Amino acid sequence: MQHKLVFATNNLHKLQEVQHLLDSRFKLLSLSDIGFTEEIPEDFDTLELNASQKAWHIYNRFGIDCFADDTGLEVDALNGAPGVYSARYAGEQKNPQDNIVKLLAELTGIDNRKARFRTVISLIINGEESLFEGLVEGQILTRKHGEAGFGYDPIFMPDGYNVSFAQMELDAKNAISHRGRAVSKLVSFLNSK
Repeated sequence: MQHKLVFATNNLHKLQEVQHLLDSRFKLLSLSDIGFTEEIPEDFDTLELNASQKAWHIYNRFGIDCFADDTGLEVDALNGAPGVYSARYAGEQKNPQDNIVKLLAELTGIDNRKARFRTVISLIINGEESLFEGLVEGQILTRKHGEAGFGYDPIFMPDGYNVSFAQMELDAKNAISHRGRAVSKLVSFLNSK
């Protein structure tokens, strides 16, 4: 029997990435699958608190096991920005291209391009919460490379590679990505249940 889990996101790219990593014992449901069409609140200034808030919002409303993530790109030269504001860095319209343009403009002339993607997942099963974190270190490129992926993927090159996330095959990206690492901890936890 498949265990149904809601992934509290409207981002279909994220949903596909995570479903790809879960084994067949788990059936991932999207917010639209459960009829939730509103925005989920994200009122906090840390990834941990936002992930937790989103997961509890869905669990309390629907009573179904679920998880939510919050991800941020943290750039050393910008004191960790955009961080928790990564999706809306260039404004509330949450336009990924605008976010990239703004970030590259802010890094013009800066040699320190060190950055990391960090994901925190809050999982709630039977009213008990568990948190999982994944991160990947890398560099911000000076221009976009590649068409795959989403968000900041075209300008992020993980340490040890000479291609951006947007130039990687999905399996290769999932093996090293922040979300992949957090999800593998989540999956290990679920498989041990």
